[in-house]
Amino acid sequence: MPRKVPVVENIFKANDQLAQANRSLLDANRTFAINFMASPGAGKTTTIVRTIHALKDRYRLAGIDGDIATTLDADRIAATGIPAVQINTGGTCHLDAVMVHNALPQIDLPQTDVLIIENVGNLICPANFPLGVHLNVLIASVPEGDDKPYKYPTMYRGVQALLLNKMDLLPYFDFDVDYFRRGVEALNPGLAFFPISAKTGEGFEAWIAWLVARIEAYLQPASE
Repeated sequence: MPRKVPVVENIFKANDQLAQANRSLLDANRTFAINFMASPGAGKTTTIVRTIHALKDRYRLAGIDGDIATTLDADRIAATGIPAVQINTGGTCHLDAVMVHNALPQIDLPQTDVLIIENVGNLICPANFPLGVHLNVLIASVPEGDDKPYKYPTMYRGVQALLLNKMDLLPYFDFDVDYFRRGVEALNPGLAFFPISAKTGEGFEAWIAWLVARIEAYLQPASE
């Protein structure tokens, strides 16, 4: 009888171990890392850029951008004035802990308070590959439809904050916010939820205030 080799299980285990190593390296340098995830077209890069502008006068920032082939998004992040490293995955639909581990030496971590990681646009694979970050953020959007928590539950379970982007388009789409939120709450009760528009800035004040509170709690523990 053929012997089974648990390849998938071994891949996940190896990723988790390296994610722990990434976290240890980040903590050793007191660098707070955020992993932004979304489907293609949700406005991930635009949201990240506006977030960077809101934070960069307060913190020393750096970015890692994951994309299948181009440097377009990393170029937009670098245009904000912060150092950015591009990871081209060569067709892989997500970042993993190995890719981030290889990119971290290119970041001056002792001079970085907040590391912003932009994952590859996908609502399936990124949820299965922890990177070792301190905060996982999912960006959804109104044009995607209000059924996404029901169709992609794993993604919604594994995050600490959810941004519903493109609220400026709500009058033009059949999107039931209450239905959407019921699906989210069933998967991740009490999840921090921020309706925003990365285009107009709607909702960003609440999102940035929440984010800053978490960064401050990490950089300046109560015991100090």
